[in-house]
Amino acid sequence: MLEITPWKVAQVVLMSRELDRAEGELRGFVDRLNEDEQASLVAVMWVGRDAFSATELDEAIATAKAEATTPTVDYLIGTPHLSDHLENGMEALGLSLSEAEDGLVRRG
Repeated sequence: MLEITPWKVAQVVLMSRELDRAEGELRGFVDRLNEDEQASLVAVMWVGRDAFSATELDEAIATAKAEATTPTVDYLIGTPHLSDHLENGMEALGLSLSEAEDGLVRRG
């Protein structure tokens, strides 16, 4: 079960698109997530890049927790196409980020 809200994933997507200007903000945001949220975020990214299928979400989360050897934010920032993978992962899980992203853009 996914243990992070679509709103938080949308936040990471938007910040990762503007990484050159928002890296500090992204680092702070991900660092404030709890372990379950960070593992879910990594798992969504893995589903989005086809390392796991949507039906293997629980396994992906468990793997993310077991293999967390570097800070999650460093791992995510070092992942090419992070925002695309997160969006694709959420879509594969049947969750849309469009509404959350639209709300964040309007607020920002």
